[in-house]
Amino acid sequence: MTTELKELLDSNKQWAADTETREPGFFSRLLKQQTPQYLWIGCADSRVPANELVNLLPGELFVHRNVANVVVHSDLNCLSVMQFAVDALKVKHVIVVGHSGCGGVKAALNDTRTGLADNWLRHVQDVRNHHQEWLDGLAPAQRVDALCELNVLEQARNACQTTVVQDAWARGQEIVVHGWVYGLHNGLLEDLRITAASAEQVGPAFARALSAVKLRYDGQRLQSAD
Repeated sequence: MTTELKELLDSNKQWAADTETREPGFFSRLLKQQTPQYLWIGCADSRVPANELVNLLPGELFVHRNVANVVVHSDLNCLSVMQFAVDALKVKHVIVVGHSGCGGVKAALNDTRTGLADNWLRHVQDVRNHHQEWLDGLAPAQRVDALCELNVLEQARNACQTTVVQDAWARGQEIVVHGWVYGLHNGLLEDLRITAASAEQVGPAFARALSAVKLRYDGQRLQSAD
């Protein structure tokens, strides 16, 4: 096993050279400004590289990631990122992004002990518990991805309810919150349609999105039963 990680440093040099060749002056321009329009709050899973999924360059997407893309009001790390993105960078969109087959969500669903992260995943278990009866009615193979989507909806609603977003809306700042899910099996992002641009839109947007998710999975369950 290497201890110097030379292969990564060499890859970085090649990437920097290729980037400068492709876009001369890129790093000089990047040094002078950071003006992303989007804040991505996603899972820390290495298979979900935020910039690459939406084909954006460094400086175009502000990113916060944690296990199972959780947004909770006691997490000062996430809230600090949100505050800087909204107040200082003036991003216009906050996107909470989950993904299919999420290991953290699976552990929360099945009460699998993972260690210290169990305490963090209690937030996802709260989502599971709230929708437990409906989840139990799904085929076992559907439950992880269904909970992944329910978790996105709940965390997007949490993002809307943070003081950062609420204060921005109160002062008339343009902020739109979204909830998306990424399919590891096909590389595609799907908009779950929990889209809110004001405090008044949060409740109705959540209700519509939740109904749409449940209708879709219920339809799949009925099809598989035929």
